[in-house]
Amino acid sequence: MGCGNSKVLPEASKKSYVSVVQSLVAFSKAHDDDELKKQMAKQRDPWISTSAKSPQPAPNIQQHTHRDGRDQEKAAKYKDKFDPRVTARYDIKALIGRGSFSRVVRVEHRATCQPFAMKMMEVEAPEGREVCASELAVLQRVSHSNVIQLIEVFQFPRRVYMVLELATGGELLDRVVSRGHFTERDATQALRMVLAGVGYLHKLGITHRDLKPENLLYYHPGADSRLLITDFGLATFGGTGAASEVSDPDRSKRGEHGRADRTWSLRTTCGTPEYMAPEVLLRKPYSCAVDMWALGVIAYIVLSGCMPFEDDSRTRLYRSIVRGKYSFKGDPWPSVSNLAKDFIQRLLPLDPATRLTADQAIHHPWVATMAASSSMRNLHRSISQNLRQRTSRSSSRCPSTTVSSGDCNSVGLEKLTLLEKNQE
Repeated sequence: MGCGNSKVLPEASKKSYVSVVQSLVAFSKAHDDDELKKQMAKQRDPWISTSAKSPQPAPNIQQHTHRDGRDQEKAAKYKDKFDPRVTARYDIKALIGRGSFSRVVRVEHRATCQPFAMKMMEVEAPEGREVCASELAVLQRVSHSNVIQLIEVFQFPRRVYMVLELATGGELLDRVVSRGHFTERDATQALRMVLAGVGYLHKLGITHRDLKPENLLYYHPGADSRLLITDFGLATFGGTGAASEVSDPDRSKRGEHGRADRTWSLRTTCGTPEYMAPEVLLRKPYSCAVDMWALGVIAYIVLSGCMPFEDDSRTRLYRSIVRGKYSFKGDPWPSVSNLAKDFIQRLLPLDPATRLTADQAIHHPWVATMAASSSMRNLHRSISQNLRQRTSRSSSRCPSTTVSSGDCNSVGLEKLTLLEKNQE
């Protein structure tokens, strides 16, 4: 993976901030102000990543806006690290999150006072440079109402600053809990937006590889808010069977003009454990069907507040996933329609070839009719209770984190591979 040769940013969403000029600004510490202006006009390429190692997880870049004094102090601390040419354009307001190679802050455009999220990525080290290149390669290609929008990029020798839409409506599950009333119809409304975004990504040849409720955020707190897919730190081109006009250093998998081989599959073991598809855990070549598996897990959680696959032991968790062992027992499943359960089952078969595609899923009768034939019973109480119980259990143990192939080596994936062979 690597930055594409083209540095043209996508057109802003009509619902986004059209007043902000979208541009790629390249800077070099060895040039004076006149040369900087020339570079800005040329918008030259920053680098081409030549490595294909597993990317490290990026922080969730969109969170609730924090306004308390503590976050203001953190913002002031990190403000000193921002290049003056960035702070001349944006006012740093509050620290949102951090990752291995990045810090994310809430900012305001000085001229328009529009709020954004700004992600500062350290690119001096090869690993950070690779993560940044991978994420930029994806974000520069996308423009969809249900996918986070890249607004502007500032590039420096040691750091890259990505300005993105700021989602202030909270995470998917937070919205479910805060509503006080939640039905299957509400679930289909959310899932339709996610499926629209995922379908768009897959048509572009992009596999997200880390879909989970924490990465599905509402743009604003209103009831009519769109739901955004965020955090493309593990996203990559390939695995979709779609041709993509992107540059990639791995020419063995691409044609002369950078067009993806239609048979190109993915191999890197990465993702968040509870949402990883069986083929990823078993180190088999995989496709964008891993995103559809994750959506099946998300649908299960949204309707019940429970995880279909969960265990304190990582090895037992992986074993249950590769066996596809889950059930519809306990509240509120007796009140959930068979059509909703069928939707989940069609997303969670072990054979990725039999899973619904994003286009098929959005046309599934349960989603297409917005659960018209389903019970309108309020599932909120059971969902909230199950989520609280899970949160209580999680607080007493290490939380789930995004993992790479190296992490999986230590939890017995070799044994899982043997397990699968024995089952065959």
